[in-house]
Amino acid sequence: MKPKPHSLIAAALLCAAALPLQAQEPSSDFVGLARIHSDIRSRRAGSYDRSGGNADNVSNVADGARVTLMDVKGSGVITHIWITMGPGPDTLNRNDVIIRMYWDGKPYPSVEAPVGAFFGNGWGESYNFVSAPLAVTPGWGKSYVSYFAMPYGSGARIEIENQSGRKIDALYYNIDYEEMPKLPPELGRFHAWYNHQLTHAPAEGENEWELLGPQGKNLDGRGNYVFADIKGRGHLVGVNYYVNSPGPMWYGEGDEMVFIDGEALPSINGTGTEDYFNTSWSPKELFQHPYFGYARVNGETGWLGRTHLYRFHIADPIYFDKACRYTIEHGHNNCLTLDLASVAYWYQDEASPLPRSFTKEERKPMPEIGASDIHLWRDAWRKQQGGGPTLWGNERKP
Repeated sequence: MKPKPHSLIAAALLCAAALPLQAQEPSSDFVGLARIHSDIRSRRAGSYDRSGGNADNVSNVADGARVTLMDVKGSGVITHIWITMGPGPDTLNRNDVIIRMYWDGKPYPSVEAPVGAFFGNGWGESYNFVSAPLAVTPGWGKSYVSYFAMPYGSGARIEIENQSGRKIDALYYNIDYEEMPKLPPELGRFHAWYNHQLTHAPAEGENEWELLGPQGKNLDGRGNYVFADIKGRGHLVGVNYYVNSPGPMWYGEGDEMVFIDGEALPSINGTGTEDYFNTSWSPKELFQHPYFGYARVNGETGWLGRTHLYRFHIADPIYFDKACRYTIEHGHNNCLTLDLASVAYWYQDEASPLPRSFTKEERKPMPEIGASDIHLWRDAWRKQQGGGPTLWGNERKP
C-alpha cells in the first residue's frame, strides 16, 4: 500500500523539526568544558605552607615512614595529581618510593606501585614521558602527573611510603578533586597494580626466530607474563611495560593474550608485542603518542637492555563482567629470559584488593648487560671453538 500524501507531508515536517534540534547539540569533545554543573565543588589536597610562608613541602621523610597526602570523606572524583620530590632519582630511587590509594574506607589499597613505574619511569631511572593520562615532566623526569579520573563514593586516602634507604628531603604535591553530594552509580573505582618477574626460558633454550630449531606453540597462555589478574566487573584502560633484555635478540615476538570471564582460551590474541603497542617490525626508536609509544629505548647492540613501552585504552577499553587475566608472552611461546615489570590500570565496579605486594628486594631490577659482558661471552665461545687465533664469530664447531 502506498502512503497517503498527507502522511508523507507529516513525516517531512517531523524530519524538518528535528534538524534544528540536532544542529543545536554541539559535537566537539570540548563541549563538556562549557557545561555548567550544580552541586560540585573544586577542592585540593596539597603540601602548601599552612603558615603562609614558602616551605611548601613535607620535609625529611624518614626511611620507612608513610606520609598521607589526602584523606577525605564523602563522594567525589580525583581529577589531577602532581608530585615531585628531592633529591633526584640518582640519589633517591623512585622504584623504592611507593604510592598507595584506598577507596571507600577499604583497609586494602586498590592502587599500589612504585612512584616512578606508576607515572611512567622504570627501573628507578629519570626521563621525560608524555601520554594523555600520565606524564613525567622536564627536566628529565622531575615531576609526576596523572589525569586519570579516580572516583570514590565514601572516602579517598592516598599515601606515600619511603622504602629507599634514605630520607626524602622534600616532598611536594597537589591533588585536585571534585566534591559532590552523591557519586553517579555508573562510575567505577580506579585500580593500578605493579608486577615484576624474571621470566624463565625453557629447557631447550632461548629459541627465538627458530635459531635453535623449530618453535613450539602456545594456545592457552600458560607461562605468560601477567599484567593483571582481576576478579569482578570492569574494564582495562592500559599498561606501562618495562622490558630489560639480557641479550641482543628481539624480545617482542610474544603476543598479548587477554582472557575474559574465565575463558580457557584468550578472547583477545595478538600478533606480537610491538603490534599490541601499535608499532611494527621490531622498532628501536623513541616515539610518544598520547595513547601509545616507546618512552625509553636501549642504546646497546640489537635489543639488549631496557625499553619502556606503553599503551592506554582510552578510546578502546577492554570490558569484562566477571574476571580478566591480562597477559603477554615473553618471546614466542615464552622462550626468553627477560626482566619484566609493569603497571596495569583498570576500573572496577567496586574497590577491590590487588593480587599481591612486592618487597624492596623483589622489586630490584636485574643489572644491565653491556659490551664487557658480550666480550666475556665471546671469550667463552672462542674457547668452546678451540681457541683459534682468527675466529671471527659465525663459526660453528662440528
